[in-house]
Amino acid sequence: MSGQLPKLGSKAQMIVDAVLQTGVYRAEKPSDVIACRSLNGRGLIARDKKDGAVWYPTAKLCELAGVTPPEIGQGGEGGPGAPNFRVQPEEGADRLPVPAEIEPSPTAELPPLTRLPHHPLAALFPMLPDDELRRLANDIEANGQQEPVWLLDGKILDGRNREAACHLVGIDAWTKEYEGKDPLGFVLSLNLHRRHLTESQRAMVAARIVDWERGINQNTAGDANLHAREAGRRLSISERAVKAAKRVRDHGVEALSDAIRDGRISVHAGEALSHLERAAQEEALRLEEKEIIQRAKEIRQKRQEIRHAVRLTHMAHVAEAGSTTAGKVGQKFPVIYADPPWQFGVRSEVTGREKSAENHYPTMPTDAICALFDEIGSPAKADAVLFLWATNPMLPDALRVMAAWGFTYVHHWIWDKEVAGTGYWGRDRHELLLIGRRGDPVAPLPGSQPETVYRERKGRHSAKPDYFAEQIERLYPAMPRLEMFCRSPRPGWTAWGFEADPATTSAEACHEK
Repeated sequence: MSGQLPKLGSKAQMIVDAVLQTGVYRAEKPSDVIACRSLNGRGLIARDKKDGAVWYPTAKLCELAGVTPPEIGQGGEGGPGAPNFRVQPEEGADRLPVPAEIEPSPTAELPPLTRLPHHPLAALFPMLPDDELRRLANDIEANGQQEPVWLLDGKILDGRNREAACHLVGIDAWTKEYEGKDPLGFVLSLNLHRRHLTESQRAMVAARIVDWERGINQNTAGDANLHAREAGRRLSISERAVKAAKRVRDHGVEALSDAIRDGRISVHAGEALSHLERAAQEEALRLEEKEIIQRAKEIRQKRQEIRHAVRLTHMAHVAEAGSTTAGKVGQKFPVIYADPPWQFGVRSEVTGREKSAENHYPTMPTDAICALFDEIGSPAKADAVLFLWATNPMLPDALRVMAAWGFTYVHHWIWDKEVAGTGYWGRDRHELLLIGRRGDPVAPLPGSQPETVYRERKGRHSAKPDYFAEQIERLYPAMPRLEMFCRSPRPGWTAWGFEADPATTSAEACHEK
C-alpha cells in the first residue's frame, strides 16, 4: 500500500482493511453502519444501490491504497463512487479481488439513503434557501464533503444543510459524534463564524437560546433575566435586544419574526409592532419598509408617554410614603454608614426615568443631602468615621457631602456588581464606598483591613451587599453605629431613613440594645 490513507479510528480502519482485502464489506451492526456512513462521506467507500448494508471501495480509496479497483458493477448496476473498470492496471499494481456473490440482506428493500433526525439545537440557525442548498450540493458532488455533520445522541447537532445537500447528490453524509460538554456553545461557535448576522438576527437566535436554557433548567430557581443576559453575552448583543426578540417570539405573528430574520426590519421595530393586535401586525408588515419603521416609532412614542405618566404618579406616592418614616437622631455616633438617595440628571424626562431611583424611593438633590446632617441633629461624634456610598457620576457630589458633614476623605472600597449597567461615558459595573474621618477616630488594626474590591452580583435597585456592613461591624464591633437612609434595619445598628421598618421608624426605636 502507498501509506497515504488518512488517519482512521479503529472501527473505520477495520472496515477499510476488510473492503481492500475482499472487495466488499457488509455492515451487520448499527455501529458498522455509522462507521460506513462516515467513510462514505469521505469518499472512501460507496454503498450498493440495491442493498443498503453492502459497501464497496471507491476509486479514491484504491488510489490512496495503491491498488486497482475490481472489475465489477456494484449491485449489478454500478453505484455512487463505482470504479471505472475499463482502466487498465499499472504494471505491477495489485488488483482487488472480485467479490463473491452476496446473499441479499434484510435491509435490501430499504431506501438507499436514510435521513438523520435533527437535535433541537440545530434549529437555532435557519436552513439555507433552496438555491443556496443546491449550490452546496453541487460543490459536495464535485469536491467532496469537506466538513462533517456533527451528531449528538444520534441526531444532527450541526450540519443540517450539509446532510441535506449530500442527500440531494445521493450520498450519505460524513458524520462525527460530538463528545464535548457544551453543545450550545459548540453550535454557536461554528455558526457565528460561518454566517454574517446582523444584531437583530443574532437577537432572534438569542431568544431561542433563552427558550433552550429554560427547557433544560425548568426546575432551577432564579431570575429569568439571567438567562437573557447570558444569551446576549454569548451572541455579543445587549440584554435589551434579547428581551425585544423574546417579546416578538411570544407576542408577534410568525411573519414578524420572519421579517427580522430576513433583515427587513430591526428587532426593536419588531418589538414595537408586537404590541399591536395580531391582525394589525400583519397589516403593518404589508407596508413599505420605511412606513413600517415609522409605524414602529409612533408606537414606541405613545408607550413612552404612557409609562412616563405612570412613573410620575408612582414617584409622588413613594415620596409621600417615605417622608413619614424619617425623624431626628438624638444620639452621637462614632461610626456612620450612609447610602444617600442621589438625584441623577437625565437627558429626557419622558424616556430617561425608566430605571430611575425615584421609581423605588424618594431622591434628594445634593444641596439637600448636604444640609440634612444638621437638620437631623448632627449625629456624629467629634471623633468619627463615615462610610459613604457614591456612584461614578455622583463622585464630586459625594465628596462635597462628606465635607459638608465635617469629614475628610481618606480611602474607599469598591463593589464590583459583575454585570455592567448603563452610563453616558462608560457602562458602570461598580460603585464606590468612600471612607472619611473627622477628629481622631480609631483606624483598623494592621492586617485586619479587608481587600478594597468585593465582587457580588447586584440585587434589587440600589440595595448594597451585606458584606460591607459586616466588614464595618468586624472592624468596629463594640461601638454604636448609625445607618443613614436605611432600607432594612440590621441588628446592632441604629437605623434612620425612608425605608426603615415603619414599626421602628424613629432612630431611638431602631437602636438594638
